[in-house]
Amino acid sequence: MLDRMLQRLASASVRHRYLVVLAWLVALVGATLAAGAWGGDDAQGGRLRGTDSDAAYQLYVDHFPDDPVGSALMVFEDERGLDSASADIDAFVERLRALPDVIDVTSPLVDGERSADGTVATAEVTFDPERFEVIDAISAEADVLRTTGTAVDFSSAWFQDGGIPASEGFGLLAAVVILLIAFGSVVAMGLPIITAVVGIAIGLAGVELWSAVVPTPGFTVQVASMVGIGVGIDYALFIVTRYRAALDRRGGRNADRAGVHDAVVEALDTAGRAVVFAGVTVMISLMGMFLMGLSFLYGLALGTSSAVLVAVLAAITLLPALLGIAGTRLDRLSIHRSHGHRTRETGWHRWSRLVQRHPVAFAVAGLALLLVLAAPTLAMRQATADLGNDARGTTTRAAYDRISDAFGPGENGPLLLVAPTPDAATAARVDALVAPLSAVPGVARVSPPALSPDGQVAVVTVVPTTGPQDEATARLVHDLRDGVLADARATGTVVHVGGSTAGDVDFADRMSARLPWFIGAVLALSFVLLMVVFRSVLVPLKAVVLNLLSIGAAYGVLVMVFQWGWLGGLVGIDGGAPIEPWAPMMLFAIVFGLSMDYEVFLLSSVKERVDAGMPNGTAVVEGLATTARVITAAAAIMVCVFGSFVLGDLRAIKLIGLGLSVAVLIDATVVRMVLVPATMELLGERNWWLPRPLRRVLPHLDVEGRPAPLATAGAVTGAASQEVR
Repeated sequence: MLDRMLQRLASASVRHRYLVVLAWLVALVGATLAAGAWGGDDAQGGRLRGTDSDAAYQLYVDHFPDDPVGSALMVFEDERGLDSASADIDAFVERLRALPDVIDVTSPLVDGERSADGTVATAEVTFDPERFEVIDAISAEADVLRTTGTAVDFSSAWFQDGGIPASEGFGLLAAVVILLIAFGSVVAMGLPIITAVVGIAIGLAGVELWSAVVPTPGFTVQVASMVGIGVGIDYALFIVTRYRAALDRRGGRNADRAGVHDAVVEALDTAGRAVVFAGVTVMISLMGMFLMGLSFLYGLALGTSSAVLVAVLAAITLLPALLGIAGTRLDRLSIHRSHGHRTRETGWHRWSRLVQRHPVAFAVAGLALLLVLAAPTLAMRQATADLGNDARGTTTRAAYDRISDAFGPGENGPLLLVAPTPDAATAARVDALVAPLSAVPGVARVSPPALSPDGQVAVVTVVPTTGPQDEATARLVHDLRDGVLADARATGTVVHVGGSTAGDVDFADRMSARLPWFIGAVLALSFVLLMVVFRSVLVPLKAVVLNLLSIGAAYGVLVMVFQWGWLGGLVGIDGGAPIEPWAPMMLFAIVFGLSMDYEVFLLSSVKERVDAGMPNGTAVVEGLATTARVITAAAAIMVCVFGSFVLGDLRAIKLIGLGLSVAVLIDATVVRMVLVPATMELLGERNWWLPRPLRRVLPHLDVEGRPAPLATAGAVTGAASQEVR
C-alpha cells in the first residue's frame, strides 16, 4: 500500500509541480497568520503535581495572593561599610521605586540581612515579570550606583545573561557549505535547503498553535527548529541523492521529461520509504516524552514531533515538485570540474572491506571505545545547577558568591516550610517546630513562622548549611520530610517542604524515576518498527543496542566535562556541577531519533541489495559505500548546528549542545562506519533471521520498494558512483 501511495504521490507532485509549490506557499502564509492570531504563550514553569513541593507552592499562592511572581534578591557590598554609603543606597532605592512596573523595593539598610562586618547586605525588588524592559531599567540604575563605589548584584534567573544562541543561521550556512561539497552543484544544494526552510517555517508556526492548547516551554521553538532543520535537510539530501542516481540511469542531462518523471517516482519509491519510516521513528522517540508524566513537556513533544512530520511531508511532496521543476538541470552551476562516472572503487569501499577482513578487531575496538566513554554515566548525578555555575563576571554569579561568603552557601537556596494553620493549636505546634528543626544536621538557621494575611498558613524558612545544588542539600530535604516533619504529621500538623530548591530536588527525583520507563518504551517501539521494516530480529536488536551505547557515550562525555569539570575551560564552564535532570531525557529523545535516521538509511540500502540477490558481505560493502557520504554530510551538518549551542552563555545550553554534537559524531563514525559493518559481517546471513511465527504475523513492508538493477559485487556502477560523488 505504501509503495503505491508514494508512487502516486510522486507522480502527482511532478505532473502538478507548480500547483504543489503554490500550495506549500499558501500553507506557509496561512500557518504563519494562524500562529499570529491564535498562538498561545510559552509556559514559564511546570507543576510537579503530587509532589510535596507542589503542595507547598499551592498553599503559598492560595494564601499569599499578592505576592509578586517577578522578584530578585539584591546583594550590596561596600568595603567602607554600607552605612558610609547610605545616601547613595537610599537614592538608588528611591529611583527603583519610581520606575514603571516596579512593585516594591526594600532597603538593605533597614529591612535586609546584614553581614557581621557591615559590608554586605541584601534587599529585594519585586516587579511585573511580563514587562521585560523593567529588567534593563533596574540594571541601568545598578550601573549608576556602582559608579559611587558600592557594588550591587542580583540573585535571580530574571537577570541571568545569555540564552539559546540563534544558531539556525549558523546551521544553514554550514549546511550550504557541506551540501555544496557533497553535491558539487548550487542547484542540487539549494533544493534540500529550500525544502527544510519551508518545512521548518510551517513547523514553528505549529509550535505556536500547540502552545495555545497545551503547556509549551519557551525553548521549544529553538529545539523544534534545530531538529526540524536537521531532519529536513537529511531527508531531502537522501532523496535528491537517489534521484540523481536514477536520472543518471535514464540519460542524465540528456533525459527527457518522462525520464525525469520516472526518476522522481523511483527516488520516492525507494528513498522516500526510508524517509517515512525514519520520520516515524523520530516522532516515536519525541512523543515518548509523554511517558515522563510532566505536563509542561507535552508542548515540547508535540511541537518537535509536528516539525518532524512537516519535514517528512515536505520531503515527499514539495521536494518531488522542485525536482520536477529542476529536471535535468540539477547539476547547473557546478563547482566540480568533471561530472563523468567514476568506475573505480571509492575509499568507502576499501574501508568497508578492511573492516570485513578484521571484523572481530574492529568490533572489539569500537565497543571498547563506547564502553569507556559511557562508563562515567554510572556516576551521573542529576540535579539542577545553581547560579554559582554562571560565568564569572555576571551579576548572578557575583551575587551568589557574595551571599556565600557573607552568610553561607545555603542562603542562596532556602527551604520554605508551608503548613496550614486553621486554628491556634495548630499554629502553636508549628511554632514549636523551630527548635527541633534547628537541631537537624545540615540546618544553618530557622526563622520564626510568618503567618499569611488570613492567618490560615504559616511559612518557616529553613536555611541549609550547603548550596542548592549540593547532594547534602537534597539529603536534607528528604531528612526533614522523613524525620521531624513526619513526626509532626503524626500529631496532626501537616508541613510541606517547598521553595525552588525543594522543587528542584523533587524534579530531579521525578525525572530519574521516570527516565528508565521512557527509554524502555522508546527502545521497545523502535525495535518493533525496525523488525517490521527489515523483517529481522537481529538487525533491529543490534541497532537498538548500538544506538543506546552511543547515547551512553554522550552521557559519559557530559559527566566528564560538566560534572567532573574535565576540560571545562574549553567550553567556557568553571568547575563541576550536577547534570540538569531534563538533559538525559531530551538528549535521548532527540539523538535516538536522529541516529535511527542514519540506521534506516544505511540498512535500507543494504537490505535493497540483499533482496536483489547480493551476498550479505557484498551488500554491506555497497550499502555502506553508497550511503557513507550522505550520512557523513548529514552528520556534519548536525554537529555544526548542535555545536553552535556551546557558544551560548548559559551552562545548561552548553550542556545540551555538547551532548547532541558528541552523540551525533559518535553515531555517524564509530557506530555507522565501524560497528555496523563489523557486526553485520560477523552475523552474516543470520542478520536477516526471522522466526517463522513472526513471518506469518508481521506485515510485509518493503522499505526500499522495487529499485533499479544494482551493482554486482566488486564493481561500482554509474548509479553508485553518482551517489558517492
